[in-house]
Amino acid sequence: MGAITTHILDTARGQPAAGVPVRLEVHSATQGWKVLATGHTDSDGRVKNFLPSGERLEPGTYRLTFDAAQYFRGHGLEAFFPEVSLVFRVRDAAEHYHVPLLLSPYGYTTYRGS
Repeated sequence: MGAITTHILDTARGQPAAGVPVRLEVHSATQGWKVLATGHTDSDGRVKNFLPSGERLEPGTYRLTFDAAQYFRGHGLEAFFPEVSLVFRVRDAAEHYHVPLLLSPYGYTTYRGS
């Protein structure tokens, strides 16, 4: 069964980014963006599975949104990018989609992980 996971590394501090608010949404042609789940990264900077219990991953367009402003404010810093939104496509619902984020107060990088 497919899954969507994420992992955030704070590249400025060289540590996992714990406590980052993250939202998962799916896009519908008729309803626009619909929130599927919200959560926070754990002490290792991870959200291990965003799909609510019993919810199946379906092909479609998804968006992960990370609240960088809140995270960096907690460390006494201001984020140049207060919010990071990553839009990606799920083509095969049986696959695992891992979307890591490398984050700093002035930039970010992402890729499809494994």
